[in-house]
Amino acid sequence: MPTYEYECQTCGHPFEVRQSMKDPHLTDCPQPECPGPVKRKIGLGSGLIFKGSGFYITDYRSDKYKAAAKQDAASSSSSTSTPAPSTPAPSTPAPAKPAGS
Repeated sequence: MPTYEYECQTCGHPFEVRQSMKDPHLTDCPQPECPGPVKRKIGLGSGLIFKGSGFYITDYRSDKYKAAAKQDAASSSSSTSTPAPSTPAPSTPAPAKPAGS
């Protein structure tokens, strides 16, 4: 729920009120001795606050994207699970022994 800033037009008393965006604007000063009208000021608002363990770009992906990513992951894991045929490394011949030894 947003916090709105108000100021009394008669006594100049500034105050803040938390109210829904759908609530009507306040019209009377909350000071008991001042029945003056109030005006809602234009506030700066609040900064963007992230609470929780974290937010990632993949948190809000569409179902179509998630299905395609799952299919892609399944096809890539099946292709990497079969080992490629390995060719033996060429062996180097042992040095020849001289004849007669």
